[in-house]
Amino acid sequence: MDYRQALEYIDGVSWLGSRPGLERVTALLEKLGNPQNKLKFVHIAGTNGKGSCAAMTASVLRAAGYRTGLFTSPYLFRFNERMQINGEPIGDEALAALVTEIRPLADAMEDHPTEFELMTAAALLWYQREKCDVVVLEVGLGGRLDATNVIGAPEAAVIMNIGLDHTAILGDTVEKIAAEKAGIIKPGCDAVLYQQAAGVEAVVREKCEAVGARLRVADFAQIVPEFDSLEGQVFTYRGEPCAIPLLGAHQLKNAAVVLELVEILRRKGWDLPRDAVEHGLYAVSWPARFELVREEPPFVVDGGHNPQCAETVAESLKRYFPTQKRVLLCGVLADKDYPALFDVLDTAADAYVCVTPASERALPAEKLAEYLRRYGKPVSVCEDVPAGVEAASAAAGEEGVACAVGSLYMAGAVRACFGLY
Repeated sequence: MDYRQALEYIDGVSWLGSRPGLERVTALLEKLGNPQNKLKFVHIAGTNGKGSCAAMTASVLRAAGYRTGLFTSPYLFRFNERMQINGEPIGDEALAALVTEIRPLADAMEDHPTEFELMTAAALLWYQREKCDVVVLEVGLGGRLDATNVIGAPEAAVIMNIGLDHTAILGDTVEKIAAEKAGIIKPGCDAVLYQQAAGVEAVVREKCEAVGARLRVADFAQIVPEFDSLEGQVFTYRGEPCAIPLLGAHQLKNAAVVLELVEILRRKGWDLPRDAVEHGLYAVSWPARFELVREEPPFVVDGGHNPQCAETVAESLKRYFPTQKRVLLCGVLADKDYPALFDVLDTAADAYVCVTPASERALPAEKLAEYLRRYGKPVSVCEDVPAGVEAASAAAGEEGVACAVGSLYMAGAVRACFGLY
């Protein structure tokens, strides 16, 4: 099986969708010799911010000299991005070999593993064979019944910002969702929590007490911004100076969680010198999170797709471009709460350009445009992403800013228009 055939096979099982439960991935990993039992993990769950936290954590561990695996989803441009070691995605041949090995085992199972379960198993096998010192593992959906939760007690479990997303599966309150995400906290691990609603914190504290896990909660009052520009941010947390290239006030909060995590890992024996932490945070790369892909005239790409993400995008647009005309290049998935998304985004929008993301779940651009006209601002429709990028840039002009937002499925295609892959 070559790389193309491997991707075709993976895509061929995507119709199975998302089916919460650990039975299938557990059975598959047993056939592979349980590679997860030979690895150490930092496990990260949450509605928003978990990808940024994972990227920062992996960058810090790598800077400290550890061979570091990173597992995230979805990808922006190439499938291989989901599995990385020391910042390098898995190679085509290596991915094809893993799928070739795993396919007959999966196909022989009466209850066939889903796409995400297959890739979780493949990643864990790859990390084990490549002798990773630690793997930063991002939860796919929820936590308790997510395929990544097949691992034993991680070095630390991290719970990031929680909002109302996937409510049909996870629950219709933030407390119910928190309980699902706190399912990654196990006896023998420590936990870190993004500071948030009292109800969420109470749920996480109760889980920690039940399993005997020590908990650290980030204290955002300890964040002191020092410098902020389109080149990055300088701040102190608990009196320690740091700098990150990621933009937006929310990224300072995500970084604070990582700094709390660093203290937990140090207490567990990980050698994380201060200079490695500083370098790791400064060197982090996490594309399509309020990413400036062109400076003049400015063009921003953000994969935000829910109301919480919209709040950070709107806040950042107002913060970095307070007086400029702001044109949003938009594409969304039909199963997302896009009315709530645009109620927030519209506070920072002067005009809209609509496209259809490359997904079977995409809302057609014409339907999105029809919806957006209720805000009383100029709305146009383009046949594809390159045309949308051109139209949004033209509408913003030399003095304005264009911002692509609404779906990570669109973000990769937008970045490609600027030669970023």
